[in-house]
Formats: sequence, C-alpha cells, structure tokens
Amino acid sequence: MSDWDTVTIGSKARAGQASRETVVRGKGALNAAQRSGLIVGQEKKFAVGNAAKGNTEGQRQKKLDENPDIIKPKTVGVEVGKLIMNKRQEMEPKLSRDQLAKKCNTTANILGQYENGTAQPDQKILDALERALNVRLRGSKDVIGTPRFKSKK
Repeated sequence: MSDWDTVTIGSKARAGQASRETVVRGKGALNAAQRSGLIVGQEKKFAVGNAAKGNTEGQRQKKLDENPDIIKPKTVGVEVGKLIMNKRQEMEPKLSRDQLAKKCNTTANILGQYENGTAQPDQKILDALERALNVRLRGSKDVIGTPRFKSKK
C-alpha cells in the first residue's frame, strides 16, 4: 500500500473567493452594513422573479415624482359623455342610467361620471358601453360616434 500515492481531485480547482455584490434583506442587515462602512446602494427592481416583462407602474410613478408639474389624469372627454347620453335616450325603449349600468355590469355613479366626461377611461367599461349602445367610443376623432356594426338592411 505504500506504493500508492494519495491523489485529491479538485482541491485546488477553486481560486480564492472574490468579493461580489450581496443582497441585503431586512432593515437590520442594512443598518449593520452601513455601520461597518460597506458601500450600500438601493435600487428599485421593476421586473422581479421570473416575470417576462416588468410592470411599468413603478417607472410611471417615478416619472411623476421627478416631474415638478402637476399632471392631470386623462378623462374620457365631454364629447364621449354627450354621445353616451344621446345614444342611451335614442334607444327604443329608452334606457335609464340604472338600466344601462346594469346592462354594462357597472354602477350608475360610474356611468354618470362617463356621461359627464370626468371618468378615467376603463377599456372594459368602454367596451361594454360600445356593445350596449352599438356605437364606437374609442379611437380617432373621426371614428368616435360611428356605428359599431352597420345595419344589415
């Protein structure tokens, strides 16, 4: 047995460990790193985990925070509101606001905001209104108000 030399495979294969970035979890670990004088940086992760595409809401909020101007939220507009009100009253039989809201699976208050033109556009509600009233409420200025489907006559 003395003829055999012992061979250890892979003991020297790994070099010394280089310093690398570490993720600090929790406020206590962050405070400890700052006390010891380590370089600490904080970043907002927009795409987390295995998400194919990150949510852009954080980026939009950051842009709003950095912009000193007050940005008014988008609304459906008065012309769309008047169009909804006119089409609702032109229907046979006339639909009340409550009946149309029930048909579109929403509340009368929200429908009132759409008729006033002050509501923020919700594609789901606009689609339901388009189907119920058979009129286009989205798109370019020349498309809004045209029938959604042509009559078969």
